[in-house]
Parts: sequence; structure tokens; C-alpha cells
Amino acid sequence: MKLSTPRFRLLLLSGLVLFWMGAVLARLGYLQLACYTDYLARAQRQQQRIVEISPKRGAIYDRNLRELAMSVQADSCFAVPSEITDAPMVARLLSRVLGLDTDEIESKLKASRSFVWLGRKLPPEKVERIEALNLRGIYFQKENHRIYPKRALAAHVLGYVDIDEKGLAGIEQEFEKEIRPKPGRLLILTDAKRRWYDRNEQSADAGASVVLTLDEKIQYIVEKELAAAVHETRAQSGTAIVQDPNSGEILAMASWPLFDPNRPGDARADARMNRAVTALYEPGSIFKVVTVAAALEEKLTRAEEVIDCQMGAIWIAGHRIRDHKPFGLLNVSQIIAKSSDVGTIKLGLRLGAPRFHEYIRAFGFGKVTDVELPGETRGILRSVERWTPASIGAVSMGQEVGVSAVQMVTAFSAIANGGLLPKPRVVRALRHGQTETARTAEAPQRVVSPATAATMRRMFAEVVLEGTGTLARLDGYTSAGKTGTAQKIDPRTGTYSPTDHIASFVGFAPLNSPAITVLVSLDSPVGAHHGGDVAAPVFRRIAAQTLAYLDVPHDVPLLPGQQMAALRRKANPPAADVSDFSSAQDTQRVETSSLPVFPPEMPAARGAGVSRKGGLATSSAATAPTMALAEGEGVAVPELSGKTVRGVTEACLRVGLSPVLIGAGIAAEQNPPPGTRVKAGSRITVRFARTPPRAAGAAAVPREAQIASLQKGN
Repeated sequence: MKLSTPRFRLLLLSGLVLFWMGAVLARLGYLQLACYTDYLARAQRQQQRIVEISPKRGAIYDRNLRELAMSVQADSCFAVPSEITDAPMVARLLSRVLGLDTDEIESKLKASRSFVWLGRKLPPEKVERIEALNLRGIYFQKENHRIYPKRALAAHVLGYVDIDEKGLAGIEQEFEKEIRPKPGRLLILTDAKRRWYDRNEQSADAGASVVLTLDEKIQYIVEKELAAAVHETRAQSGTAIVQDPNSGEILAMASWPLFDPNRPGDARADARMNRAVTALYEPGSIFKVVTVAAALEEKLTRAEEVIDCQMGAIWIAGHRIRDHKPFGLLNVSQIIAKSSDVGTIKLGLRLGAPRFHEYIRAFGFGKVTDVELPGETRGILRSVERWTPASIGAVSMGQEVGVSAVQMVTAFSAIANGGLLPKPRVVRALRHGQTETARTAEAPQRVVSPATAATMRRMFAEVVLEGTGTLARLDGYTSAGKTGTAQKIDPRTGTYSPTDHIASFVGFAPLNSPAITVLVSLDSPVGAHHGGDVAAPVFRRIAAQTLAYLDVPHDVPLLPGQQMAALRRKANPPAADVSDFSSAQDTQRVETSSLPVFPPEMPAARGAGVSRKGGLATSSAATAPTMALAEGEGVAVPELSGKTVRGVTEACLRVGLSPVLIGAGIAAEQNPPPGTRVKAGSRITVRFARTPPRAAGAAAVPREAQIASLQKGN
């Protein structure tokens, strides 16, 4: 076929057209099939912009479902720079409202043509001022904003969030996955010139809410009293915890300094620190609870055993350790009451390092408690292999170990509840809508027997009644506890500081059926620095108000004046507007009177308000005056001198009198005197002594006989 014929040219043209169409189809197929995903992503990047919107976090409640943290909607301001014709003018106007530098706003407007944030979660007054400017290209978007309506209340437990609603501390951080759902999305659509023309909003679901074990009212009491104590003592910082000793639930947890979680950036880093779980310190004498409890549990001593405290000095591996004052012969109860280091060290030496170390671990030291808060310290407890020859002496009195406040209060709760170490908790349940899922508490671990715990409770009661913690006595309630004064390490010298101390008191009340365990710790108080002087009074004020709030029944009768004061306080309770809490608020204080003690072997007197369970009870009515009657009226007071505790009790109950017993041993004096006629049911105060009173001119009891009598007990 000739190349110039029409048919050839037609075939050639048809072939070229077919080839061109095939190439085009192949290219289209390649673009649509092989490159579709890539080009679609490019188009979306050019035409769309996705901006995350803060999700609605779940609320945080106290145990009575009072809101401590919540999310509300707030307006955020953004700009579409492509619609703004005079950026310098807009920047100048907005800088006055937003409080930003003009150059900063102008640089933001130049950074993008489709979308840029100018102000996040603005207060209503700023939104109104910006709207009044009526600027083109300036818009608003609703976002969720985290607020803490009670401000600083429980801030260290709650924590705080950043601008994007991400938890940075406390419960907000620990339960981030549960509280914070997936964020919402704002879809910005732009044209080829990057000009915004539409937007779509996809809101997020609400997160789960958290119900805490804290009680808002108790938390307020604790924070107010701790703030007052820090102010009075000029301490650097402070910590206070109230725990239910039976369940391990934390009812209040406070640290000083405070901070406002609504404005966490305004506070120093150390003010945002939850000292109750993250701060590490040497406990000092409050750690003697482990030493003595372990010795009692191992049957290496008993409460009545007399120990020579060597006039306040002992040598351990070439190191001389001195007591805070010289003591001679003390029984174990007195060693705790008077906080003798020498006596405690001797008990620690009986235990031996391996066995002592096991008890320290059993009481929860040297490991985290797993309380639901971030940053918890495990403390410092060296392995036995790393102990020096002098370590057992130091550890016995609370040195060479580091503990946290939550570990310490939980250890005392184990003594309060009968020897079971509870797991401390701050979270009670999670709520999804109206459905509440309770968090199961772990079973407590037994660390000492109920008998050992009861003995320790009696010893701690003596601390409050006649030892170093007398300022912790309560009106209407028995109480028990231990003082502690620990020297701090001077960072400049690496040795113990002669001026800086940690003053502590840990106790519980009521004695026989404890409802609360309270820890108070003050860091570096100025002036008076002993735990019994500065921390015990804070315990008293916190415990008194908390027990009254919880309606815990009195186990000690109140004097008439105290009853009227209690009724007035109940009828007119002090305002506790926690939404307006201020650290500068003053604290009302109630001074308490001395409380005598009923020995453990005494049966409960009818109507005397004495618990029928084992252990000690006290009566604030010991000093109540008894009205004498005329001859022939009422009941004659019997002769009680020389009788035992049980004999006095039986004699009084036989004639219908209520005994108030002070001390232990043999009855030495009584008030009213024998033969006085009083009303039936009147209280008779009887003081006991370890040895009977000797008549004038009688020979003194030999020292050896006194020691033998002490060793035999009652």
C-alpha cells in the first residue's frame, strides 16, 4: 500500500489517535488507581485543616458527690488571615484586649493564611470586647475549659491540666485515660488560594468521672488548721492526712504551700508538689511504732518490763547516742510515753537486723503503697547487707530511713485497727453517666497480732495522757498517738542540722474503736520545734472537728460547760464556705482539759460513757466537783486507799458510784475522802501509784523491791 494513499493516511491517523487515547487512559488509570491515596492526601492538606478541640473531661467529686473539678464551655478566638486586609491595625486593636504584644499577634497572622489561634478559653468580658470591635476575619470557637470551683481546696490531690486539657499532676494525670476522652475536631475548608470558606465541628464524648474518698468538709478543716499552724510556727512547709484506719480511705490530704489549680503557672514548682506522697524525710521518734511493736510481737519484751535507759546515753559500734533528757529505769510503756531513744535502741538490738528489717517491710516502708497518685516515693530502706554496725541503733529511733507521710499514717492505722495494714486509697469509684463502678479495695495484710496492737494502743494513750503528747488530748474522746522530732540533714555539711527539724504527731481517736488516724508534720518550725509542742495541738484541733462532723459518739463524758459549748457549736456551726477558702483565714481554737485514764482491766461503768471493748478509755470528768450531802442522805464514799484497780472498781459499783481512775498500781489517794456522803452515781476520783503510800516515819522501800514490783505489773 502506498504511503500517499488516503487509506494509509486514515489508518495512520487512527493508530495515532488510538495510541494517544491509550496513553491518556493509562495515565488516568495510573493516577486514579495507583496514586489516588497520595493525591487525595495532598488535596486534603491543601484544602483542609483539622484543629483539635479540648474534650469534655469527666468531673471529679468528693465522697459525697460534691464537685471539685468540672469542665465548662468557653470561647476561644481564632483568625483567618486571608480575610484580614490590615493586619497591623487588627494586631494593635487585639493586643489591648488579649494582653499580648502587637508584634506577637502580627507574626501569628503572617504564619498562616487559613487558621491561627489568637486566644484560648477567654473570659466572657474579653469575648465581649473583641466582638464589639467587629473585625473581619476574627471568629470564635467553643472549647471545654477545666475549672476548680473550690480553688486551692485539695489542689495537690486533684492536680491540674494544660491548655489542651491534658492532666499534668494528681488525679488529673493518674486517671488521664479515664477522665479525658478523644478530643473534638474542627475541620477548616479552604480554596486554592488558602481562603477559608467553611468549617465542620465534631464534638467528643464526655470522659468518666472520678469519685474520691476525700470529704470536702474534712479537707477544709485540715487545710485551714495546717495553714494556721504553718503561719504560727513559721515552718517552711507542712503536711496533714486524715485516714479511715479500717478501710484505708484517705478522708483528707493537705500540703502547704497551697496553689490554685485554676492558675498553676502562678505557683512555684515546690508549691505544686504533693508532699504527702512525694516528700521524703527521716521520721524520727514516730518510727518507734515499728521497733516496739516488733519486739512485743516477737515476745522479746512486754509493756511492764523495766529497762535501764542509762541516764540518757548508749554506745553503739563506737558511736555515742544521747537521749533528749536523761532517763534511768523506765518500763516499755514509759519508754514510748517519754520517747526514750536509749530504751528503744535496746529493744531494736534484741530484734537483730534481719528480723527488724522484715518488720519494717511488713509495715509498708521501703516500697510504694500504690495510692492512686503519681510520683509516689518508695522511701529509703537499705538492705540488711548494707547496714553498718551502728545502723540498727539509728533505725530503731527513726534515722537512716526515709518515709513518706502516707506510709507513716498507714502504719499507725495498722495499730489502730488491730494489726492489719490497709492499702491507702484516694479513689472510691468511677462514674460513666449514671453508672458507678466501685473500685475494689485490696485485702489488708496482718503485720502484728490483735493483742500486740492493743498493747501498743495503750502505750500510745499514755503518750497523750502523761507523756510527750499531752497537747493532743481531746474533749469527749479518748486519743492516742506518738510525737516525733527529727533533725534534718544540712545539705551544706552532710550532717544533722542543729536548728532545722521535722516536727510530727501521728495519732488516732477514739482509742477503743478508732474512726480516724491523723498525721501532722511541720518542716523546720521556728522557735518551738518538738512534735509534742507544735504538731500535737494541730492533731487535737483537726481530730476534734472531724469527729464532731462525723458524729462519732463520745466515749468520755463531757463536763457541763463543755456540753454547752458543744451544743452551741452544733447549733451554730462555723461557716465553712470552701469556695471562698483563704489561707489567711483565722482558726477558732478550743482549749482542752486534762483527761485521766481507765486501766484496761476495769469493766465499763454504767452510764460513764466508757467503751466496753478492751483497751483504755478516758474521762474528762476527773476533775468535776462532787457535791457533798448532809448526814443520812445519798451514799457514803467507801475507803479505797490500798485497794487494787479492780477492788476500787468493785467497791464503787457496789454502792452505786462511778469511779474515775488515774494511773495504775495501788490506790494512793481519793477525792472525795472516805465517809463523805454524795449523790448516787457521783464520780469518785482515785489516783494510783506503783507502790503504796508509806506512813510518816516508815522505812523506804528498797530500790530492788521497787524494780521487782514494776516487773510484776499490776
